[in-house]
Amino acid sequence: MNTSLTDKWILITGASSGFGAAAAVAFAKQGARLLLGARRLERLEQVSAQARAVGSPEAHFHALDVASTASVNVFAAWAGMTTGRVDILLNNAGGAHGLDTVAEGKDADWEAMFQSNALGLLRVTRAVLPLMPHDAGASIINIGSIAGHTAYEGGSAYCGAKAAELQITRALRLELNGTGIRVSTLDPGLAETEFSIVRFKGDATRATKVYEGMNALTAEDIAETILWLATRPAHVNIDELIIKPTDQAAIHKVFRRPVPK
Repeated sequence: MNTSLTDKWILITGASSGFGAAAAVAFAKQGARLLLGARRLERLEQVSAQARAVGSPEAHFHALDVASTASVNVFAAWAGMTTGRVDILLNNAGGAHGLDTVAEGKDADWEAMFQSNALGLLRVTRAVLPLMPHDAGASIINIGSIAGHTAYEGGSAYCGAKAAELQITRALRLELNGTGIRVSTLDPGLAETEFSIVRFKGDATRATKVYEGMNALTAEDIAETILWLATRPAHVNIDELIIKPTDQAAIHKVFRRPVPK
C-alpha cells in the first residue's frame, strides 16, 4: 500500500521557486501540510497561498538561509513550535554560481555552492532530525544532480558540491538504518528553471541557450517524481534516482533541434 500524504507534514527548503515551489503545490494537492523555507519571503508567501488554494489544509512559511547555522536553527525551532513533527524533509535548497574553470574561479562562487548544496544540507538535516518520527513512511529526500556523478569543464565546485550531497545521503542512510526513516537522492539532468539564470548572474540570454532546441525537464516533472518517491510503500526506499530529459543521453550528450531564425 502506498504511503498516504493526508495530514502529513512536509518541510521544503528552497521553496520559493523551481523544484521547491512545484513540489509544494504537488504535495498540497495530496492534502499534505507544508512548512516552507527560503530567503525570498514575498515569493514564499505566494507559494504558500497557491498551496492552500489547491488543497493544503495548512501551508506555513518562514525565512531560511541554509548557509547560516543561526538561520537554520531558528527555522527548525519555528517548525517544531508550529507542528511538533516533520514527516518528510525535502532538502531542495542549492544551486550553481558561475561556470569558471578552476584557474579562473572565484572564492565567493565556490563558497556559495558548497554552503547551499552540501553544508546547508547537513545543517538542515541535523536541525530537523529531532522532529522526525521513527516510524514507517518518514522520508528525507535530497535533491542532487547528475553533476554529482560526472564532472564537466567549468563545473568543478558545483560537481564537487553535488558529489558531496550524494555521499552525505549515502552516509545518512547508513546512520538512520533501523529508524524507519527512508533516505533518497533525486539527481536531475537538464531542467529549465531559474537554475541557469542564477548560474549566469541574471544573464537571461545565456541561460536560455542552455536549453535551446531541446525539450528539457520542467519543475513539475521533478515535483511529480519527488511525490512518487515520498509515497512508495513504507518498506520501499528508492536510494538513488537519476532523471534526465529524453534529449539528454549523458551530461555531455544532448540532442538539439534546429532553432528557427
